[in-house]
Amino acid sequence: MALHKVTRGEATLHDDAYTTPLSERPLPKHRLPDSPADPRAVYDLVSSELLLDGNAAQNLATFCTTWSDEETHRLMDLCLGKNMIDKDEYPQTAAIESRCVHMLADLWNSPEGAGTMGCSTTGSSEAAMLGGLALKWRWRRRRQEDGKPTDRPNLVCGPVQVCWEKFARYFDVELRQVPLERDATGLRPHQLRDYVDENTIGVVAILGVTYTCDFEPVADIAEELDAIHAETGLDVPIHVDAASGGFVAPFVQPDLLWDFRLERVASINTSGHKYGLAPLGVGWVVWRSADLLPKDLIFDVSYLGGEMPTFALNFSRPGGEIVAQYYTMLRLGREGYRRVQQACLDTARSLADQIAKMGPFELLYDGEGALPAVSYTLADPDPGFTLYDLSEQLRARGWQVPSYPLPPDRQETVVQRVLIRHGIGRDEASLLAEDIRRCLDRLHRGGGAEPRPGFHH
Repeated sequence: MALHKVTRGEATLHDDAYTTPLSERPLPKHRLPDSPADPRAVYDLVSSELLLDGNAAQNLATFCTTWSDEETHRLMDLCLGKNMIDKDEYPQTAAIESRCVHMLADLWNSPEGAGTMGCSTTGSSEAAMLGGLALKWRWRRRRQEDGKPTDRPNLVCGPVQVCWEKFARYFDVELRQVPLERDATGLRPHQLRDYVDENTIGVVAILGVTYTCDFEPVADIAEELDAIHAETGLDVPIHVDAASGGFVAPFVQPDLLWDFRLERVASINTSGHKYGLAPLGVGWVVWRSADLLPKDLIFDVSYLGGEMPTFALNFSRPGGEIVAQYYTMLRLGREGYRRVQQACLDTARSLADQIAKMGPFELLYDGEGALPAVSYTLADPDPGFTLYDLSEQLRARGWQVPSYPLPPDRQETVVQRVLIRHGIGRDEASLLAEDIRRCLDRLHRGGGAEPRPGFHH
């Protein structure tokens, strides 16, 4: 038998995180510890805490990317120390950001080509706010030129995400949210006449309504605003909030008119970390032409030896997500994105078919014609349980499926929504459907968890 000498310190109890002094008491929560600790032990103990989080792959409430390949992780590691705002120090990362802007402008049929103006952001919410600020500044400039008051700007929209409510509050704009009609899932064009006026800075059209995942009819909204312009002289631009749909529609519905092919569309925002398939932390906003972004909003910043134009609500931020977005665009190309989004749509429609056959549900959106998702409500308003009960039952199996009321005037309708993203395949969808059936059976029988013996060993 071979003999092996163990040197002092080569194998100690401290190789085990759960025998270190750090593990002998709860981790510090309110006061910085006095002394350093073994990084391996800290890593093991913190990662153990993270096990208490839900499984991101089973989070069917989020639009955000929950799956990334190994190459994305490696590129993110390369960029951990790169500050996106310092374009003088990291000029190639800045060049990659510019490439992404122009690729998106081309994807959305910008007439300006290489002269398009746009920028990256921390996500679609910041991108939406930048689009809103440009609307407000252009409206204010026109009013000032005409010698008219500028103290009562308003923004017209349907059932928008909360970022638009934040925009209105933070930047002193009246948000005119058009109530949902009884059978509608979004803004309808004929409603606009009662809400737009000379103080309207713009109309927000949603390509992927958060509540139901349907697309609002951007072309019809533009046509209605054209008619209002012809009749009243009110020239109201559109900002398309394509947080989710901006990376879906171009690939699976290339003939759908929603983008810069419509002259009334002034700007578009999207989220790279949603159906753009980039890691969390990147969004984009693009203007139809450079003149639609007021120069007053652009800062020429002297920073670490260079001059650069910037338009953002923050300053320092990492560059890795932008590099990862560019990598994803190169890796997939148009055909790759089409295949990914089409596979998600097919999975959503398969799940919708199964849900429709279960009995108690009425589909509001079946995955056809907009986002890869399913939304539904209870066909019987009082079946003996609520969708909130079903959400709670599904959580026992790890599924996070949200239930919530629709916006006014349909707030009495509670819906449930399932989002299908890259990484959620047909097998996962079928397992979810099986669990929904089991939960429905349990709820029909009277409620909670089934009684089971505690131990079998």
